[in-house]
Amino acid sequence: MLKKYFPIFSWLNSYKKSYISGDVSAGITVGIMLIPQGMAYAMIAGLPLVFGLYAALIPQVIYAIMGTSRQLAVGPVAMDSLLVASGLGALALSGIKEYIAMAIFLALLMGSIQFFLGLFRMGFLVNFLSKPVISGFTSAAAIIIGLSQLKHVLGVTIENSSQIHILLQNVLQSVNQVNWYTIAIGITTILLINGIKKINKQIPAALIVVVLGILLIYLTKLNTFGVRIVGEVPEGLPDFVIPSIDYSRITELIPIALTLALIAFMEAISVAKAVEEKHDDYEVDANQELIALGTSNIVGSLFQSYPTTGGFSRTAVNDQAGAKTGISPIISAIIVGLTLLFLTPLFYYLPNAVLGAIIMVAVFGLIDFKYPLQLVKNRKDEFFLLIITFLMTLVIGIKEGILLGVLISLLLLIYRTSLPHIAILGRVKGTNYFKNTERFSTYTQVDDTILMIRFDAQLFFGNKDFFKKELYKNIHRKGAALKTIILNAESINYIDSSAVHMLKQVLIDLENKGIRLLLSGAIGPVRDILFNSSLTDIIGKDHLFVTTKEAYDYSRKPESKTIEQEIIISQNKSLGLIK
Repeated sequence: MLKKYFPIFSWLNSYKKSYISGDVSAGITVGIMLIPQGMAYAMIAGLPLVFGLYAALIPQVIYAIMGTSRQLAVGPVAMDSLLVASGLGALALSGIKEYIAMAIFLALLMGSIQFFLGLFRMGFLVNFLSKPVISGFTSAAAIIIGLSQLKHVLGVTIENSSQIHILLQNVLQSVNQVNWYTIAIGITTILLINGIKKINKQIPAALIVVVLGILLIYLTKLNTFGVRIVGEVPEGLPDFVIPSIDYSRITELIPIALTLALIAFMEAISVAKAVEEKHDDYEVDANQELIALGTSNIVGSLFQSYPTTGGFSRTAVNDQAGAKTGISPIISAIIVGLTLLFLTPLFYYLPNAVLGAIIMVAVFGLIDFKYPLQLVKNRKDEFFLLIITFLMTLVIGIKEGILLGVLISLLLLIYRTSLPHIAILGRVKGTNYFKNTERFSTYTQVDDTILMIRFDAQLFFGNKDFFKKELYKNIHRKGAALKTIILNAESINYIDSSAVHMLKQVLIDLENKGIRLLLSGAIGPVRDILFNSSLTDIIGKDHLFVTTKEAYDYSRKPESKTIEQEIIISQNKSLGLIK
């Protein structure tokens, strides 16, 4: 039980000396990477830069103890930072102190939601975030995040918005106030980062441009020419403070916290699963990940952290740098802690343009062009879902975009299940195989007295009328010659009470018309439903078959009973379903 909720105990006892070099190297690399990234992401969230370092401290230590992934790097990320900014920006807050208090309490609330979702094993909820929705949302959010940094790269004051048309309008209104020194710093930073990445991706490009930016301002005093700098960053580790806000405001935070909880979990679990495929010494548990991420946010909020999760780029760097266990994030936290204790005065002359450029390079890399092009060629319905999510996120807002995307995704799922695939089967000439007559029209032969139909979905209230309509349409096509219907039930995994009632009515009607129904390939749970609902009394226990071939042969020689039929009846007698 202890190892289940604290996976650190499952690998700490078997820790090998050979892991040390990889863990230390990766921990130092990610720790150095976190310093500029943490400050940059705090800037996206609308928080003082030091809160990005606070968010990079405690949460990753807690995750190292409780997480099931041994390479996931937890801390502040661009997406969650934007969600914090867009969510809190829509609320009427009195000032920066209340804004900070709400952001910290949001981490506590979000973490609590994740913790209880994990405790009640609700990790499957992330499955409702389909890939087209995630891709459309991520690309749109990346554009919003990138454009929101133009104010730092241009050196102007631009009011932030999570709606692209308002954001662009605000940018255009401020374009005549740009600071050319700031623009030059921003463009140079972007070119440097991309250049360094082309040489070697493991070189900490963000840290290099931060150092160069600080030296540039310190030596040239460009801040006196309007180049905006970070200024004073508070020293010292965060204090232990229990988050508190006016209780009347909690209801305002719940929708933001719920959105953050699911999006953050989706980010973390997707990258954790991707990295897990490269390692065979552990397995990622989705529900324990929820508990670990939730606890990280809860404990982090007690030390002034805003919402955090597993980051894509940092996790990739952590894995590439040789991280083997949770020792790596603990070392990263030590690097951040030492920075808070001794190095924050060094960031005084850091230009905001450098941080803005770091963010723009990072987030524009999240824009996916390949996947939408694949969908255009193969899955136009899912491409439509991706584009709708993308446009809604850009135009309506970040939270609204992802929620509406999920809703449309579910509606598409319901639509598909209400109109599932139905195949009319025919016997392949000279064989005992039965195939879809539309796909294999030249190879199949059809008996006018027999209708063989396969229904490729569960049969429930949402598609029972469609099933009945298609069945009677094909009965009408067969005409007066039809004597037997064979329902291939191999793909039916469930029949609900509404569908059972419909089937009883159909069976009675078929009997009145002198048409019998034979059932083939029904799996165990479906046979249980047939017997428990007394459908077999109407169908006839002798009319259940294991294969379509047996049902087909029986329809031509009804006096023969197969061994398989006897087995089915015997099994259901032993289960007490029939007497």
